[in-house]
Amino acid sequence: MVDPPIIHHHELEVPRTARIAALGNPLATEAWLALHGYGQLAGRFLRDFAAAGGPGRIILAPEALSRFYTSREPSRVGATWMTREARESEIRDYLRYLDLVLQEFAPHASTLQVHGFSQGTATATRWLDHAERPVDRVVLWGGGIAPEVDLAALRSRRPAMTWHICVGDADEFITEDAISAETDRLDRAGIPFVLHRFSGGHVVDADTLAALDVPR
Repeated sequence: MVDPPIIHHHELEVPRTARIAALGNPLATEAWLALHGYGQLAGRFLRDFAAAGGPGRIILAPEALSRFYTSREPSRVGATWMTREARESEIRDYLRYLDLVLQEFAPHASTLQVHGFSQGTATATRWLDHAERPVDRVVLWGGGIAPEVDLAALRSRRPAMTWHICVGDADEFITEDAISAETDRLDRAGIPFVLHRFSGGHVVDADTLAALDVPR
């Protein structure tokens, strides 16, 4: 019997072109970072935040670096932040990518809030755990906190950051047990948060977003 060939896997960092959808004033002093869910594209996702735009704010929706056809119909394309394949490398790549997005497109912003939707909630919380840039508020829509994030340590690093969890009462991807597990994690870490329940499914709810977008 012939021995199977020995295959070695190597990693090589390469430059590539990313796409970022933006809404608002590049010179604004307030920035929002909006991270889409699995199978979405940034431009379409950013439409959910259109009503929150304004002259004093820039809303940035970076598109995840891995695109794919979401069905056999070639006109349906989406993107994903990561898969289980080469997981750690993909996480490192998108963390650096998000750093660069804010450095390039929101250099003048003195306040920052981060919105994550669905798969983008884990992406958002990993970035919060990684980044040094101050963040005023995080809003998680229809998704959970990355399981490996040490929330107690994150709270000590970001004691003034406020947390908002937004879930639809008809969200087909989020169970009551999952909501309880996430809120229990926050409670155990001593993180104050507000849980917003709205009438709807797996979406960024316009009325909830409007209620959140008030002077703080």
